[in-house]
Amino acid sequence: MRLYTYFRSSAAYRVRIALNLKGLDWSPVAVHLVRSGGEQHLPDYRALNPAGLVPALEDGGHVLTQSLAIMEYLDETHPAPPLLPADALGRARVRAIAQSIACDIHPINNLRVLQYLTRELGASDEQKNAWYRHWVTQGLAALEQMLAGHPDTASFCHGDTPTLADCCLVPQVFNARRFGCDLGAMPVIQRIAERCEALEAFRLAAPQQQADAEH
Repeated sequence: MRLYTYFRSSAAYRVRIALNLKGLDWSPVAVHLVRSGGEQHLPDYRALNPAGLVPALEDGGHVLTQSLAIMEYLDETHPAPPLLPADALGRARVRAIAQSIACDIHPINNLRVLQYLTRELGASDEQKNAWYRHWVTQGLAALEQMLAGHPDTASFCHGDTPTLADCCLVPQVFNARRFGCDLGAMPVIQRIAERCEALEAFRLAAPQQQADAEH
């Protein structure tokens, strides 16, 4: 397996975690999203993924895109350990948590949106960062309510083993910290993120551990 990735991409970070949790053998292919205008726009990569986004996963001659689809593919082709619960209600809850991050929070705060704010709309860096903090804090506050007090929230977002939800949560928390979001009112999110980050699968997937990381 080859994963086209960028060290700070939340979506690629999710898939790196999932690959590590599964114990799979994979090789990273760095796609720098900023250098030279963004390597994701080069013709060779666009031929691989017309959307010009990371991640993309090559497996057995097939190319898969979209982080949630890739992680569910990994779960179906390599069932152990599972990233989704065995029961339908549990699977729906885990997917809801994952999608609240990947579909609601992340898209309006990813790199191409932030670049548009500054390059096309003339937003200052402070205005751009305020945009980021507003939407991420609002989204994570809603997620905190989803998690807090729910009987299925335990050591992790759902139960006592990591799921698809945790694969999405940790990268979003990483970026929230990076942009200075105040997570003080989100003790459950912080507790779960810290528990995840203590696991090797999450630690090895972290941006600072990647070969393309900028130190």
